Formats: sequence, C-alpha cells, structure tokens
Amino acid sequence: MALVEDGFSGNHFYEERTWKDVKRGYCHFQNGDIGIAKISPCFENRKSTIFKNLPNTYGAGTTELVILRPIKVYTKFYLYLFKSDWYVKEGTKYFKGVVGQQRVHKEIFTDLHIPLPPFAEQQRIVEEIEYWFALIDQIEQDKSDLQTAIRQTKSKILDLAIHGKLVLQNPNDEPASELLKRINPKAEITCDNGHYPVGWIDVILGDIFYHNTGKALNSSNKEGVLRNYLTTSNVYWNQFDLSLVKQMPFRDNELEKCTVQKGDLLVCEGGDVGRSAIWNFDYNICIQNHIHRLRPKGDLNVSFYYYVLRFLKEHNRIGGKGIGLLGLSSNELHKIGMPLPPRKEQDRIVLKIEELFSVLDNIENALEA
Repeated sequence: MALVEDGFSGNHFYEERTWKDVKRGYCHFQNGDIGIAKISPCFENRKSTIFKNLPNTYGAGTTELVILRPIKVYTKFYLYLFKSDWYVKEGTKYFKGVVGQQRVHKEIFTDLHIPLPPFAEQQRIVEEIEYWFALIDQIEQDKSDLQTAIRQTKSKILDLAIHGKLVLQNPNDEPASELLKRINPKAEITCDNGHYPVGWIDVILGDIFYHNTGKALNSSNKEGVLRNYLTTSNVYWNQFDLSLVKQMPFRDNELEKCTVQKGDLLVCEGGDVGRSAIWNFDYNICIQNHIHRLRPKGDLNVSFYYYVLRFLKEHNRIGGKGIGLLGLSSNELHKIGMPLPPRKEQDRIVLKIEELFSVLDNIENALEA
C-alpha cells in the first residue's frame, strides 16, 4: 500500500518480482486498471490510482486493494470520482469490521449508483479538474517560494544587523568600549575590530552576561518547596509554551541560581541547542539544568543579543558537543564571540529588526490564512 500515493496525485510506484513469488496471496491487475484501497484509513486518505507503465503489462499487489477494470469509459474521470468527498463519505457508510481494521464492503461497488456522463463530457470534466489542480499546485509552489524568500530575508536582516549595516551609526553615540568598562571593568578590550563599524568592539558572551544552568531533576531529593520550572520543552524561539509546566522541589539556597526574572535570556543547553527566548513575564519561574539563564552584567538591550544568538544558530556557529545527545556547556557558551555596539545603537537596531520582521510576518500570516 505504501507504493500508492494518497491524496489526489494518483501516482504509484512498483517493485519488480518474479511471478512465482506473487502468483498467490496477492490481487492482480493490468495497465489501465483502477486500484482503490479498501482498508481504513487508506480509503479515506484517497489511496487510489490508475496502473500504468507496468513491466510486462501485469502487476500484483496487496489484497487490501479493490481492482476495477473500466469498460468504454474515460478512466481518469472515475479515478477523480473515487477520490471525491462525496464518494469517500458514501464509502464510509459501507465500512465493516472492528475499529482500526475497518474495510469498505463490496456492496459499495455493487449497490452504490454513480454518474455516467457522455464520454466526451467525461473528458471535458477531467480537463477542467486538471486545469484547476495545476493552478492550485502553482499557487502552492509560489507560496512555498515566497515563504522561503521570507526566511532568507529575515536571515539577511540579522546578518546586516550584527555587522553594523542595518542602521546608520551616530558619531555622537558613546563608543562600546566605554560601555564595556562600566559593565565589566576586567574584560579585555580588543583592538582587532576592523570588521565592525567604528565604535563597536568584539566581546565574548561571558564578558557581558552572567550565566548558569538550573537544577537537575532528582526523584530521590524531595527537600524544599514545590515550584514551577521550565524545561527545554517550554522554550522556543522568541516564545514559551506554558501549556505544560512541571514542578519539583527547590530549597531556599537554590533559588538565586535557579530563578528566572523578567528580562532574562534563556538558552537551551540540549535538544535544539541554542534555542532562545527572553522571559518577559511579570512573575518569576525556576529552570532545570538543561537551560542556561543569561542575565546582563549591565545596561544592555537583551533583545539585540537574542537576535545575535538566533543569527549564530542559523549559521551553525552554535552547536553542541558530546556523544549521542549533544549539549552546549557553560564553558562553550561563555566563549561565544559576539559584537558589542554602542548602547543607543543596540536600541536602533532592535527597532529596525522588529519593524522589518513585522512586515514579513504579516505577509507570512496572510499566506497561511
């Protein structure tokens, strides 16, 4: 059954076998026959086809196929009829058997009346159907191409943003070197910043963010107060799924390390390594050990660094290490290189990214409506 496509394509494939291997225990058909799946859910999924281009003209298949041999009718017309909502709905009335093993009974082929237009009209109907199907396929392809273009445009916007080419620089902005001195006086200020605009500098993540992971789940440790906590299953790009939030006990001396507050940037240590979102809720929550909590050491636009991480992830500059399940260690996270623009320019960049992304999101939403 896997060699017959579902839906409306009518395509099928085949494997070559010797006749002695398929002579018994299979249904048999020839080029031009219609095959219809009779078992659920294949029937409802419209697994049906016109057999064609079979080597030696003949073929064999699963006994879950009903084979129909057209007589002086336009076969494609009846293939589309058997794929129609009307026929599928009528067919389910003829189901027999237990749930999960239901099959269309043969009475659908002996008792159900179906239309018989003049042969020429059958052909015209098929031509009209295939015209509209081709148009729909082209629209779907155009839609897919546009969605791809939107993704590529967003990636280019981020590329321009983190290289200082998305907004104009303002020579009156305080240089980033002065910002870094306030945030982390011990951080090294590099001189090799020629790939960035004047006023920008290179830093590593650990220069500008405090970071740590949360608490490991331990079923034998029941000390503390039950509290909600986030796992990697709750953290998605720029959003959280809070439909299923788990609880585990946290002791008072664990809360400072494991609690997330508004404005913290959360980064997945495992799973989709590097996936990130900013906690923008007015209440605190805890985290488990597969999430890194990033908290700025000073005055930073955290949204800018969310976009930096997203860009680095898209360009495979953030990856996990290990055997089997990959993970992003605290040490690797600490060493990730990134730009530090002047503080006011960070704000301008984020505003421009969000302005452009909003336009692209509106187009994407219109495509999905």
